[in-house]
Amino acid sequence: MKCRHCESSLEHTFLDLGFAPPSNAYLTDADLARPEKYYPLKIKVCDQCWLVQTEDYTQADELFSSDYAYFSSTSSGWLIHAASYAEKMTRQLNLTKDSLVIEVASNDGYLLKNFVAAGIPCLGIEPTASTAAAAEKLGIPVLREFFGEQLGKQLATSGKQADLIAGNNVYAHVPDINDFTRGLKAALKPGGTITLEFPHLMRLIEHTQFDTVYHEHFSYLSLYTVERIFKAAGLRVWDIEELPTHGGSLRIYGCHAEEAHATTPAVGAMLAEEAQRGLQTLATYQKFQAKANRVKDDLLAFLIEQKRAGRRVAAYGAAAKGNTLLNYAGVKPDLLPFVCDAAVAKQGKFMPASHIPILAPTVLLEQRPDYLVILPWNIAAEVKQQNARLAELGTKFVTAVPKLEIA
Repeated sequence: MKCRHCESSLEHTFLDLGFAPPSNAYLTDADLARPEKYYPLKIKVCDQCWLVQTEDYTQADELFSSDYAYFSSTSSGWLIHAASYAEKMTRQLNLTKDSLVIEVASNDGYLLKNFVAAGIPCLGIEPTASTAAAAEKLGIPVLREFFGEQLGKQLATSGKQADLIAGNNVYAHVPDINDFTRGLKAALKPGGTITLEFPHLMRLIEHTQFDTVYHEHFSYLSLYTVERIFKAAGLRVWDIEELPTHGGSLRIYGCHAEEAHATTPAVGAMLAEEAQRGLQTLATYQKFQAKANRVKDDLLAFLIEQKRAGRRVAAYGAAAKGNTLLNYAGVKPDLLPFVCDAAVAKQGKFMPASHIPILAPTVLLEQRPDYLVILPWNIAAEVKQQNARLAELGTKFVTAVPKLEIA
């Protein structure tokens, strides 16, 4: 396999999680009687450009299907994050009714609805029919396509270059990151701004967030590598922000390479920190497997201990990261009888591979488990707040990453 950015040979494994189905491939009752598709889940690192990437096996249209079950609006914290971003960018870029905002991977309209409310023209690009339909109900125009250079050029030809292109948690999800980035350049108006948010590889390594590894994530990104990818496409990163979302993300600000934007000191400071933490050193990546195994082993030991003691355990959040963790640990319904999730689209279905049933959160007060394992640890505070009554009744909350903690 060649590196998806620089085409160097990939010889070094960062993480091997065995075989698993796609993490958002939730199952119906009928599906349980059919074979599941499993793919190797192995992550490589390029020792030339330091792009961390999944091994080639799956295609994007197999992962992001018409009934894709991830709806961004399910998380109240994420909605607040999106509204704050929209207000900030409107003010910072002086966006008006004469501007155009494009969001790539607009999902269910969680972000663009803020621009619609402000009277700022916008366009969503979203290939999954289930989420695109939800956005259209909010009055958001949506192109139901995958984004890349061809579509970027079509938008430019039709007079739809954007003052702002937003991409939240999509950059890691594209199989051809070079083509996608060239598409951003084509669709960006002269003087326009690109913002991309993605989980930061540095934080993944620091906090052993191996459960954020799944087939839908083709890339795991550092600022160092993103700068290289942008430069190759004729773009430039001129500012960054660190965000707490998803366990530690970067928001990068990009523009055409020739624009006059001064590069802020934050860019150089982050590049220096990445280098100091060894993100361009092979040894950093070769140590990671043992750290992931320890997290997996600790969770499994905890679940077995509770089963033997006759204590009841449930989980909250049928998230992709939960599927990675449970499947790598080999957890089945005998150790974890059910998972609750607020997303109606997931309720009544089953987790891929583990076949753990997904129920509505209302059953938690009926079942009153002794322990509730919060699988999406990035919203643990929100989940604890929503389930405060459970805590009053004696339920203890558990998170497994970066280490097993019981509260």
